[in-house]
Amino acid sequence: MTQQVPQTPSTEPELAGVRNFRDVGGLPTVDGRRVRHGRLYRSGHLAHATASDAAYLSALGLHTVFDFRNAADHRLEGPDVELPGVRNVSLPLSDPADGAEFWRMVRDGNLDQLKSILADGKGADRMIASYRLIVTERTAEHSRVLHALAEDSVPALMHCAAGKDRAGLSIAVTLLAVGVERDAIEADYLKSNDPHRRYKVRRGSTAPEAMSAEVMELLNPLFDARSAYLAAAFETIDETWGDTERYFSEGLGLSPETRERLRERLVEDAA
Repeated sequence: MTQQVPQTPSTEPELAGVRNFRDVGGLPTVDGRRVRHGRLYRSGHLAHATASDAAYLSALGLHTVFDFRNAADHRLEGPDVELPGVRNVSLPLSDPADGAEFWRMVRDGNLDQLKSILADGKGADRMIASYRLIVTERTAEHSRVLHALAEDSVPALMHCAAGKDRAGLSIAVTLLAVGVERDAIEADYLKSNDPHRRYKVRRGSTAPEAMSAEVMELLNPLFDARSAYLAAAFETIDETWGDTERYFSEGLGLSPETRERLRERLVEDAA
């Protein structure tokens, strides 16, 4: 059964309870085409979506929502709101036990504790390591996403907690698979730094010193989208598989036919 796909305009809505939402339609491919509007969306979690947010999302004609959060994220933020008729696929891209003590200190630690785990580039180094790890250890999950998109899961929304790292990397892999230019992938990824998109940092204490300028400076590497993070992921693909073509064929098990179906679903027809 062929699903009718609405041609959604590229203007971005003001969603009250969903951060970092956007349509990646319009991004250019290396062969001169563009990603179709209304096929692939990204955002932060949907747990706090308002009724009007849910109505807007429901009107997009979504087939599947891919939720890359883990069990710890779900405990912190809650489950996504239900969108009638939309399939929700929970596909964690990180282990809830991984770095549990680290994230507890991010939430509750004092300035000295935060300096011990984040100062002198340690925060950025941790983020780079996590991007590399997702590329090498989550091939099965990324393969499942791309196969699903090629078969029947479009229009799709991908999200994690902030819509920046796990969702950002999954969107990047998807765009790479259909031939979007790397510079365009990076430009979309960096949009997560826009003030109205950024994840609202939560700390265990509401005291002024808990959110002081010095504390926030230490936390910034964890909540920024940085070119170096995405570059590390791309470098890991090249270092591990030699090039992107082998990454998709050997690492993710995508056949040429699956890649072509992906392009047909996500990319405009050639002129």
